[in-house]
Amino acid sequence: MGELSRMWRESPNRYRLLGKKCGNCGRKYFPAREICPVCHRDSIGKMSDFELSGNGEIFTYTIVHEAPPAFSRQKPYVLALIKLEDGPMITGQVVDVDPDEIEVGKKVRSVFRKIAQDGKSGIIFYGYKFTLA
Repeated sequence: MGELSRMWRESPNRYRLLGKKCGNCGRKYFPAREICPVCHRDSIGKMSDFELSGNGEIFTYTIVHEAPPAFSRQKPYVLALIKLEDGPMITGQVVDVDPDEIEVGKKVRSVFRKIAQDGKSGIIFYGYKFTLA
């Protein structure tokens, strides 16, 4: 039950790449936070919702060959640290590409995909992944 409630709480972030922008310094954060770690108390009440574009480039990556049981059918798969055009760095899976085609600096865009399923007839969890742009 905890997994379900956590997914509902995180759905704006997972579905829309919703972060926060500091009204004091202009920095953008994902995942969303209530206080800017640079401005501290000066940012209280000044953090506003900001929807990230989902466009960026691969900063670094790894190819996962030994996966947890829930992801064993996907291996090998690529996990990358993505530098978004909007500023934040975000970790995400790069899909629909041969792992040998992945390179640092390649442009990517976010896509909405199935993340997991709770049993054969359970709830399906969706979220963001990335594809080559």
